Amino acid sequence: PLPPPLPKKQLQRAESLPEPGPSRRCHEEPEPRAGSILYSIPPSRLQLGEGAPPRDRPSWAPKKALTKSLSLGEPPARSSPQKAPSASLKELTFGTADGELGQLLESPAGVSGVVLGCQEASLARLSAHMQEELVGPEEKQQLLEAELAGKRWAALGLLDPQPCCQSGDAWYFRVGFTFQHSQLQFAAKVPKPCCSSLGLQSSLGTHCSIQRLLSRFTDRLPRELVLPGIPGKQSQGPSGEEPACPAPQPVLQVLLCAEVPQQTLADFVKGSHALHRTSPGHYERLGCLLLLQLCLGLEHLRGQNVAQGDLCPENLLLVQCPCPPQSQKGQKEPPGLSLPRLLISSFFKVQEKQRPCSSSQEQDWSQGLAAPSPPGAAELNVGRLIYQILHVDISLENILGFRSKRLPEIPSLSIYSAGLKRLATLLLHRDPLQRVSVEQARAILQVLLWGPRQELFARSRKSLELLRSWLQVKRALLLLRFAENSAGAGVSPGLEEWLCCQYFQGVTEHTLYQVTQVLYA
Repeated sequence: PLPPPLPKKQLQRAESLPEPGPSRRCHEEPEPRAGSILYSIPPSRLQLGEGAPPRDRPSWAPKKALTKSLSLGEPPARSSPQKAPSASLKELTFGTADGELGQLLESPAGVSGVVLGCQEASLARLSAHMQEELVGPEEKQQLLEAELAGKRWAALGLLDPQPCCQSGDAWYFRVGFTFQHSQLQFAAKVPKPCCSSLGLQSSLGTHCSIQRLLSRFTDRLPRELVLPGIPGKQSQGPSGEEPACPAPQPVLQVLLCAEVPQQTLADFVKGSHALHRTSPGHYERLGCLLLLQLCLGLEHLRGQNVAQGDLCPENLLLVQCPCPPQSQKGQKEPPGLSLPRLLISSFFKVQEKQRPCSSSQEQDWSQGLAAPSPPGAAELNVGRLIYQILHVDISLENILGFRSKRLPEIPSLSIYSAGLKRLATLLLHRDPLQRVSVEQARAILQVLLWGPRQELFARSRKSLELLRSWLQVKRALLLLRFAENSAGAGVSPGLEEWLCCQYFQGVTEHTLYQVTQVLYA
């Protein structure tokens, strides 16, 4: 007798296969939390194109292939590419052979896809080149770190016995060092006694907004070093002569940092009241660029699971960018309007007393504003920095004094005032679940600086198609501006151009839709 027939195996559809008929919301899809970028977009719109209206569902989005059983041996169907392969576009130049160009032009992407892909590849190369100009080549830094290993005060030249900058946690002195037949300048960072360990700073990686450590050593301070407030510091006699038996200098740990700070953010804000009154648009744009650098640095730290230290204006350093080429020195720039680099220099907690809180809500606010570890601490501090940069009093005592959701009023002095006020409100919301994150704050600042602005939607309803077209045109215009500046006046790109290039290199129309929903709500 023949054996009974085996049961027929049924092929099951993959979970990603869309059901026929009207789209239904998955039960396991998380609800957008209040205060997030997605919160102001209705759930029905989240199903269609990440916030696009239903009839604006992007037809160009690749559809998911119907996944079959692997036993069939059939590869999943591929969607039609909208761009030429990115690997080939990275190597595409003006001198590329016409035979290779012809192959790219015959791809499904066509001329438009090739041009758009070349633009993105070009922006990526420009961004990497400008970053190297700002922070220096990585290979040179590694050689310099190896050369400075084991060096102490005796191998360095103290260029000025007075501190060039004093932050909330350290003094900074300009020192010189000869490397590869050239004289380099560094900053010797001498921590104040009230600060804790500096071990975290050794492994933070290279970032334009993070203080870069080259070396560290423990040694007795030079006698000529002016370091007020340190116990054991020698004192001079009535006639200015040194005593016969001067007190020994203390032995302290010293960090050699690549950037020489000019001042702190607190010094800059304190000395810019007149500039804010006479040139509010320039000053508030400068404030947006400084806040953007801060958010980028905080994102870098979070990516390495490192918390910032005492995030306050006194611990944020400002460094002058490299001098422009000779052809640019003739251009006059209004005083105080040049954009400096902002550096996060504190990666530890400054010892201080906390204010006693009278309620659990105030406890959340005071811990967030005073300590680096609780969730939401960076968001609260960035929100408070917005008020401080705009010269509006927003001290911890003032914040805790507000029993309602009302915050101090920010005067409308420029096109940036309303956006900064909106961002500060989102960052300082009393409910932690309704605060925007540092990443979202960075995206809002980028839109506030480089668009799209609200007038774009005055004549055309906002859609993904409109934002995608705007983005493509702006990328092309940005590259044309770089080319014209290079060929015409010989203006080399600087820090602001690098920040702008970073924005247009990575932003998408979906992100623009979400951010503008929140910013222009």
